[in-house]
Amino acid sequence: MPAVGELERAFDDARRDEAFTQEFDRLLREWVGRPTPLTDASRLAREVGLRRVTLKREDLAHTGAHKINNALGQALLAKRMGKHRIVAETGAGQHGVAAAAACALLGLECIVYMGTEDVRRQHPNVFRMKLLGAEVREVDAGSRTLKDAINEAIRDWVTNVRTTYYLLGSVVGPHPYPAMVRDFQSVIGREARAQHVERVGKLPDVVVACVGGGSNAMGIFSGFIA
Repeated sequence: MPAVGELERAFDDARRDEAFTQEFDRLLREWVGRPTPLTDASRLAREVGLRRVTLKREDLAHTGAHKINNALGQALLAKRMGKHRIVAETGAGQHGVAAAAACALLGLECIVYMGTEDVRRQHPNVFRMKLLGAEVREVDAGSRTLKDAINEAIRDWVTNVRTTYYLLGSVVGPHPYPAMVRDFQSVIGREARAQHVERVGKLPDVVVACVGGGSNAMGIFSGFIA
């Protein structure tokens, strides 16, 4: 598909451009609030019978979750490609909030597709997206949840590909999306590895991540695998 080929070429070019990487790193520090800290959960460790449990606090990043890392990286890529209109999908709403915030920062139009069932269940995040300037489009097809929102976002993208960038939040879809999400979320794993070694003197025995769309898990695991 021409749109995917264009995206792959742009991503390959950007990842080799030191200026792009420096701008991304600067905004992670100054806007997202990185590095996020490690917290020793000593009472949790005692409860589950372990010597130490350490939490990587992505909830303390701007907008309240890890989603902002990938949203910022892809929004920067979209602007580099000359795309001024961003479409995104969201389920619980956190990726939509992150996309809306990144677009507000960079002066990009933002349209978020969200199933009507998710809109009903996640009204506070819908409010936050609108507050950040995004247009939230409800999807009433199918199960009216994330799967259907993704379908509508892709339809919009391929229909308006000259001006539009699809900001996908999960480790799914055609290449280069999974690779992009991994790269932009890998800051979680790099930080966690360095912070744990500095604090404890060695790597953790086990790294555990919650999994929804997979970007959080991919981000932290990438720092601990060869």
